Amino acid sequence: MTATELGTFQRTLETRRTELGKGSREVLAVETSPDELDRIQHASNSDYAIGNLERGARQLREVQIALRRIQANTFGVCLDCEENIDPKRLAAVPWASLCIVCQESADRGQEMSGREADTPIRIAA
Repeated sequence: MTATELGTFQRTLETRRTELGKGSREVLAVETSPDELDRIQHASNSDYAIGNLERGARQLREVQIALRRIQANTFGVCLDCEENIDPKRLAAVPWASLCIVCQESADRGQEMSGREADTPIRIAA
């Protein structure tokens, strides 16, 4: 990766870090209402806001880690297989730490572990 490309990724990541740092901190107020439908709607809105905050915090961590990889001269190298990450992938997701093959493998592993939790345990008689 050229110094120019690396500089472009660094500026992109720094901009994203600033955006996420300012992020809209949605107010998570506890609202009460005598109406059951209003309470359900407020709970749904709170769940949505919490999910957004968690996603933003997770992405902020990923961006900060990517910036540290730039400083350590390891940016653009897959953490699993140590091959170069495709520049097109980095252009789309500059905080990516895995190449597409390793990322797909990791995603499949997460899907499998989620399914295993739902699988009933069978006890032999």
